[in-house]
Amino acid sequence: MPRWLILVHRIPPRPLYLRAKMRQRLADAGAVAVKNAVYLLPHGPDALEDLQWVAQEIETGGGDAHLFEGDFVDGVANDAAVAQFREARNADYDALLADAHAAMKAARSAVAAAELAAQHAKLLRRLEELRRIDFFEAERRTAAEEALGAIETRLQKDRKEETRMLKTNPELRGRTWVTRPGVKIDRMASAWFIRRFVDAKARFRFVDPATAAREGELRFDMVGGDFTHEADRCTFETLIGRVGLPDKGVRAIAEIVHDLDLKDAKFGRAEAAGVRIMLDGLMARTENDDERLERAMVIFDDLHEALGSRTKRSRT
Repeated sequence: MPRWLILVHRIPPRPLYLRAKMRQRLADAGAVAVKNAVYLLPHGPDALEDLQWVAQEIETGGGDAHLFEGDFVDGVANDAAVAQFREARNADYDALLADAHAAMKAARSAVAAAELAAQHAKLLRRLEELRRIDFFEAERRTAAEEALGAIETRLQKDRKEETRMLKTNPELRGRTWVTRPGVKIDRMASAWFIRRFVDAKARFRFVDPATAAREGELRFDMVGGDFTHEADRCTFETLIGRVGLPDKGVRAIAEIVHDLDLKDAKFGRAEAAGVRIMLDGLMARTENDDERLERAMVIFDDLHEALGSRTKRSRT
């Protein structure tokens, strides 16, 4: 079987964006340019599909593209091509390594654990993309993996401290939790966290923010409330930051809730769009806040399980 797939193309000068777009597509596939307009990938079904799509898009844009299977007759040229792939991935790994070191350096000074976790999630996604196109095991890969492992170790240490905090908040039990009517994503998720990890018997009440507080109540997601938005954190993040983070499933949910509530794509969670659609459907089916919370409990339970929780839920 031929070892290589070779794409030879001619891209017209217009539209102006097409050349840059195709260059990025080829880079995302892991292809390298062995000559001007001649790109190479190791033979395989995924590589073939990637290059076929690129070729089709070039032709649709008015250019020419030809895809070949083949081998180098000269073994030296073959070795040079492999070295070129490794050089490209080593450069990518070094860039990732530099960003990982910068994240750890910042974390030692001022960056909160939540911010480090967000950076770590993005770096992990980059690492997975690089592994996918690292066809010849570039030597800098190990260093990049070790750097991200160091961040994970740091985060695990922080989570152990947060879990300890979670067990030392008896004053939050036996309370009524009050929020505004018309609950949406942040308040649904916060109520789920309260019920599952703070107080399984927690009661909820929905009032106008101007209503006077009663003794024994805790207010959340309300201006001046006990737990609400702080800096760039939504109420759910404030809760887990002050109460404790029990496991990685909750951390993943916090990232999804942040992206949906604050709409800043800080974490870029792929699951966010699906969760939004599910909760939009829930809200369309009922305007009753108690019913919304009960239905949301099931959704967040399933989401928590799917996102990899291994920690037994609190049933205090």
